[in-house]
Amino acid sequence: MVHISLQPEILGHILGFPITNSFILSLLTAIILIGVGVFVAKSLRFIPNRLQNIVELIIEGLLGFMTQVLGDAKLARKFFPLIATIFLFILVNNWIGVLPGTGSIGFYENENAHVLESPEGTDAHEEIEPQPLEEKEESHGQFVPFFRAANSDLNTTLALAFVAMGAIQMYGIAKLGFFAHIGKFIILTKGPIYFFVGLLELIGEFAKIFSFSFRLFGNIFAGEVLLVIIMTLVPVIIPIPFLFLEFFVGFIQALVFSMLTLIFLKVATTEVEH
Repeated sequence: MVHISLQPEILGHILGFPITNSFILSLLTAIILIGVGVFVAKSLRFIPNRLQNIVELIIEGLLGFMTQVLGDAKLARKFFPLIATIFLFILVNNWIGVLPGTGSIGFYENENAHVLESPEGTDAHEEIEPQPLEEKEESHGQFVPFFRAANSDLNTTLALAFVAMGAIQMYGIAKLGFFAHIGKFIILTKGPIYFFVGLLELIGEFAKIFSFSFRLFGNIFAGEVLLVIIMTLVPVIIPIPFLFLEFFVGFIQALVFSMLTLIFLKVATTEVEH
């Protein structure tokens, strides 16, 4: 039986904070990105080595693409740290989540032994009766993988959406000023039609959070389910094309999330005349 869970599995607690398998993969992604960044920064050379060439190619490609989208190189450089961080974090998370071992290496939580109270008031363990072959997997309890694709956890995608939308509002306030930015949504001097249009815009800002999070979560979780089903039915050779497809989907989802953030940043920092 294949166990597919919408919720991440909790591996333990640190100071009362639950540590989930999706959090472990997010932490691993952050460590990889920070580690590579620190290593490249310390090994910069006038004549770049292979790793420096790869990093420079990624940076120049992403910055050039952002410049084409915005039509402003100065604005692209301003937004680059945020957009590049979001893109790389989502991309590496998606790709690590496809690698063998993610979702398949873990342990079973034993759910068979539960305590009953005897007539005399003492505790006794219920005896486990032999189970049929089809119930053999259930006898081990629930399978808990050590690693889970971070973006198949709605908590991760919702956090990314909050970060993106929070940054959009902050950039908008920094560029236009607090009252000018809020004035896009609360319009009191132009009549009732503009007032309701502003309210719709405000609702749309909140809706973007759910749009961001559920789009990324839905695509990554659906891909994870597809891979589990294919590998269960035909575990050899057939899943390979689907693995490459998931690598491609992971790249597209990272690109869509980061580019939508970039476009909303452009809109938020543009003055609107009512």
